[in-house]
Amino acid sequence: MHEVLKHWKAAFDGHQPDAMADLFTPDALFQGFGPEVLSGRDSVRGYYAAVPSDRSADVTILHTYTIGEQVAGGFADVTFRDLAGWEAAVHMSLVLQRDGDAWRIRQYHVSRISTEH
Repeated sequence: MHEVLKHWKAAFDGHQPDAMADLFTPDALFQGFGPEVLSGRDSVRGYYAAVPSDRSADVTILHTYTIGEQVAGGFADVTFRDLAGWEAAVHMSLVLQRDGDAWRIRQYHVSRISTEH
């Protein structure tokens, strides 16, 4: 989880949609800020290509787990920012799947943190 999110942050901060898409499985499920659940690397690539290039992310890993040798996951708090002062805090959950010697994101979900109910 730590290694995957290190690469995810580098790709996000560097506005590298191809590198970002490569972190996901070919059939990944993805729920970002949009209203729809996306599926697959091409959708992930398109999502991140549309993110403004001046955005960055601060990541704090909260919890990790493994299920056998092929599945892992966890939770993180992420704060997205841009140079104009925009900010969005989210909870992120990931399910990771082993792909050879690497881990790839099989399922990705973020939900905005709100103080309102």
